[in-house]
Amino acid sequence: MRLINQTKNNLLAQDPLIAKTFLARIKGLLGRKEFLSGQAIILKPCNSVHTFFMRFPIDILFISKDYRVVKTIHKLIPNRATFIYWRSKMVIELPSGTLNLTNTRVGDLIQLLD
Repeated sequence: MRLINQTKNNLLAQDPLIAKTFLARIKGLLGRKEFLSGQAIILKPCNSVHTFFMRFPIDILFISKDYRVVKTIHKLIPNRATFIYWRSKMVIELPSGTLNLTNTRVGDLIQLLD
């Protein structure tokens, strides 16, 4: 499975982890020592996140029901929380720097390919 920015034709992640259950979403990236380039976690459903007790900054995409980016957050450092983005139906967490590297912006169409 691959996570693609279809608008820019860029690979965001190879084989992202999808967290659909309440417990999987709560755990998210907690306990990880690193988050490597090409990795991602998709939290579904989700409209806000936190980085409490995490060890590294992350990039965040808030995604609408039609898979459009409604908000980007670059390099959210540990021990912070985001606002609630009501239009967001899922969140994609990526290694810090991924959004700049892929030029991912609000309005881009995101696709999950098998």
